[in-house]
Amino acid sequence: MSQHAQKQSQRRNMMLNEPISRIIPKMAVPTIVAFLINSIYSLADTYFVSSLGTNATAAVSVNASLDQLIMMCGSLLAVGANSYIARLLGEGQDQKASQVLSTAFFTAMGIGALLTVFGNIFILPMVRLLGATPTCEQYAMDYATYVLFAAPFMATSFVMNQCLRSEGSAMLSMIGMGFGGVLNCVLDPIFIFKLDMGVAGASLATAISKWVSFGILIFPYLTRRSLLHLSIRNFYPSRDIITKVVSVGSSSMFRSGLAVVSGILMNNLAGDISDSVMAAVGVCNKIAMFPFSIILGFAQGFQPVAGFNWGAKRFDRVQESYRFSSKVALWGGVIMAVILIISSDTLIMLFAGTDAEMRRIGVICMVSQCIALPVHGWVAIVNMLCAGLGNAKGALTLATARQGTCFIPLLYPMAWILGSYGIATVQATADVLTVLLAIPIIRGMKKKIAQAQAKQENLSA
Repeated sequence: MSQHAQKQSQRRNMMLNEPISRIIPKMAVPTIVAFLINSIYSLADTYFVSSLGTNATAAVSVNASLDQLIMMCGSLLAVGANSYIARLLGEGQDQKASQVLSTAFFTAMGIGALLTVFGNIFILPMVRLLGATPTCEQYAMDYATYVLFAAPFMATSFVMNQCLRSEGSAMLSMIGMGFGGVLNCVLDPIFIFKLDMGVAGASLATAISKWVSFGILIFPYLTRRSLLHLSIRNFYPSRDIITKVVSVGSSSMFRSGLAVVSGILMNNLAGDISDSVMAAVGVCNKIAMFPFSIILGFAQGFQPVAGFNWGAKRFDRVQESYRFSSKVALWGGVIMAVILIISSDTLIMLFAGTDAEMRRIGVICMVSQCIALPVHGWVAIVNMLCAGLGNAKGALTLATARQGTCFIPLLYPMAWILGSYGIATVQATADVLTVLLAIPIIRGMKKKIAQAQAKQENLSA
């Protein structure tokens, strides 16, 4: 048996036979670490640029929407490809899985290249559309320039990251994502201060880190160390592949898009009350990214395990993986919530200083989100179960609920009735309401799994 075939056999054995309580953490931990590193990078990037002044900091905030736009393009293809590839590998259809990877990869590369070209041609109207004011638009253009040149590599890196996880190579995924985040933190002060490049230096540091991450992620494909074969010859945009990838991946794309819209609406309402309220909510959301990263990373570790075993018709392991993941998400959410509630005042005070209003609103926002944290964790598991088993409708419904269908309709009424308190607690309220959508969806998913298992038992009888 060749080394490649041996690795394939080992990975299949891991996904199909290793204890669920061991394999899901093994899959999840690298993703969690990578997400946490990127959360730290996000704070560090803002910290270094903030020393250049308020206008420069505002420019970075404006371009956060550009980053989200690029990620939307990648996530549409990446999440859908991840789900479909996991099921195909479980069924033993390696060649078709490679076609899905290659189609998603080169499509993402093409979309990213279009963003690079048209973004640079229309860079001024683009940054104004994203929210740049006359006092920060030059900074915004400086920051956008290098990031736009990295767009094709950012979009394709997201595809490769997801597809590596779908075949069980979560560690390679973590190295690619995590190393780029660390490198960005190192390069930021060098380019901004040592080379005196200002905001453009921060942009160049980000672009270089994305290029390096791309190189790390594509390495296992170029050296044939992955189960999948990335090649232009495998580019096969058939109706089946496009439909299955887009139907599931659209949930992630809409989630990213709604996050941008809800963030803009929230900032506008909070800013109308005071800068302190807007700052408090912003700081709370930055801190909350850490437990959210753990929850999302764990859920994404669960998804390929469920999808692979569904494709392999190991329905018992699909059920076991859901039960295990639900318990971990609920109890993990409780533990993290208690820790953050106890330390909420101390954490907010680090950013608020002597601003009493910011401190007060920040603590309310933090405590309310912590109360809803266990619920958020369980809904994330249900969402990933839908994505892993190819339930595009369920995945889309839950992915767009937290910052869309359960958030936006509440935002204006709660802000009007409760003022700053409404703005501080609207996210937690939306999180609780997502349960009303998740309960009928999980009932349907359990029924689907039970029916598939009963059919298999009847055929084997």
